[in-house]
Amino acid sequence: MSEAQKTAGRQDAGPSTVTGVDRFFRITERGSTFGREIRGGFATFFTMAYILVLNPLILGSAKDKSGEQLDPVQLTTATALVAAVMTIVMGVGGNLPLALAAGLGLNAVVAFQLAPLMSWDDAMGLIVLEGLLICVLVVTGLREAVMHAIPRQLKQAISVGIGLFIALIGFVDAGFVTRIPDAANTTVPVQLGSTGTLAGWPMLVFCVGVLLTIGLLARKVRGAILVSIVTMTVVALAVNALADVETWGLTTPEWPDTIVDAPDFGLLGQFSLFGAFGQVGVVTVVLLVFTLILSDFFDTMGTVVGVSAEAGLLDEDGKVPGLGKVLLIDGAAAVAGGAASASSATSYIESAAGVGEGARTGFANLVTGSLFGLALFLTPLLTIVPLQAAAPALVAVGFLMMTQVKHIDWDRYEIAVPAFLTIAVMPFTYSITNGIGAGFLAYVLIKTVLGRAKEVHWLLWGTSALFLVYFAIDPIEQLLGV
Repeated sequence: MSEAQKTAGRQDAGPSTVTGVDRFFRITERGSTFGREIRGGFATFFTMAYILVLNPLILGSAKDKSGEQLDPVQLTTATALVAAVMTIVMGVGGNLPLALAAGLGLNAVVAFQLAPLMSWDDAMGLIVLEGLLICVLVVTGLREAVMHAIPRQLKQAISVGIGLFIALIGFVDAGFVTRIPDAANTTVPVQLGSTGTLAGWPMLVFCVGVLLTIGLLARKVRGAILVSIVTMTVVALAVNALADVETWGLTTPEWPDTIVDAPDFGLLGQFSLFGAFGQVGVVTVVLLVFTLILSDFFDTMGTVVGVSAEAGLLDEDGKVPGLGKVLLIDGAAAVAGGAASASSATSYIESAAGVGEGARTGFANLVTGSLFGLALFLTPLLTIVPLQAAAPALVAVGFLMMTQVKHIDWDRYEIAVPAFLTIAVMPFTYSITNGIGAGFLAYVLIKTVLGRAKEVHWLLWGTSALFLVYFAIDPIEQLLGV
C-alpha cells in the first residue's frame, strides 16, 4: 500500500469513527451535539456529586443489630464505583441522559429501618433481592406495561410534580427553606432560612447563584447551568477563605490537603441474600421487600418519564424510547448497589440538570460516569462543590420541568384532580412515590364515580390496589403483629 493510500485511510478513519459514535447514540438525530452532551454530563455530575458525601454520611451514621457501623471511606468508594459503572451502562444500553447512584430515601430505609433489625450483610442482601425481583418484573414485561397504561397527561403531571420536588430539594439543600423545630410552637411547618430570615455567607452564595443561573438561562447562554455551578464554587472558595463562615453544611468549599486518595473496595460483595429471613422472619421480610420494590419501582418510573419528557424524547403516545432496557438496567443497578453495600442505586432526577444543558442521549452518561470513576481517586477535589453552589441548578431545572403544566386539561376533573394531587403531594411529602400513588388512586376513584371505570386500564387498578397497601402499611403490620 502506498504512503498516499495510508494517509487517505487515516483521514477517512476519523470522520467514520465520529459518525459511528453519533449514529450509535443518535446524537444528531435527537437534535443534540457532542458539546451539549459533554456539558450535560458535567452538569449532571456536579448536581448529584453530593451523594458521594451524603450516602456515606447516612449509612455510616447508623448501626446494625449488633452495633456495627460501615466504614465511611469504604462507603465513598462503593458509592462512586456503583454510580460510575451503572451510569455508563445506562448510557450505552439505554441511550438516555439518565445517571444512576445510591437512592436517597432508599438509603435511609436501609440505615434506619433494615439495619436495626439485622446485620449489614443481611440488609444489603434484601436490597439485592429487591433488585432481582424488579428485574423479573421487567423481563416479564409487567413494569413496562404499567408505565404504558398511565394516561399521557398524568405522566405530564408526574413531570411537573418532579419539577416542584426538585426545586424544593434545591431550596432545602441550600438552607433557603428549613423545617421549624416542634419546640417553636408554631403551625408553620417550614420557614425562610434557619431563623425566618436569610443570613450568612453561604446563603448569599446560593441566592447569587440562583440569580446568575436564571439570568444566564434568560440570555440563552450555552452551558448556563454548568457555568453557574463552576462560577459559584469559585466564589464559595473565595468566601470561605476570606470570611468567617460558621458552617456550609455537608460540604465545605476549601482546597483539600491532598487531591488524590486511594479507593478502598473492602465492602464489595459483603451481603447475605437470605440471611434476613432467619433474623426477622418471612412475613416481615416480605413486607420490607414489598415496600422497597414499590418505592424503587415508582421513583424510577417518575424519574424516567420526567427526564424523558423534559428532553422531548417521549413519542406521540407518551412512551419512553427503549423503556424495557432502561428499566432492566435500573433494576440491575439496585442489585449492584446492594452487592457493593452502597444501598440501592436508582435513576437520578438530578439528571434533568444535564437535560437542561442540552443532553439528549446516553453519551452524556459516559461523561458523568467517567467523572464518578475519577471520584474514586479524586474525591477530595471533586467534593469541594458546596450545596449552595449546586442547588441553584435544581431550582432552575424545576422551573424548566414546571412548564409542562400547560399541557394538562384543567377543565376535566378526571385528569385535573389526579394531576393536582400528583403535583402537590410530591414536594409536600418529599417523595415521588407518594405523589404518583395519590394521583393513581384519585384517577381510579374519579373514573369510577363518573361511571367510567371500564376506561381504566386493569394494570392501573392493580397498581392502585398496591398503593392502598403501601399507604396503609402501618395498620396492616399492626394487624399482622409484625
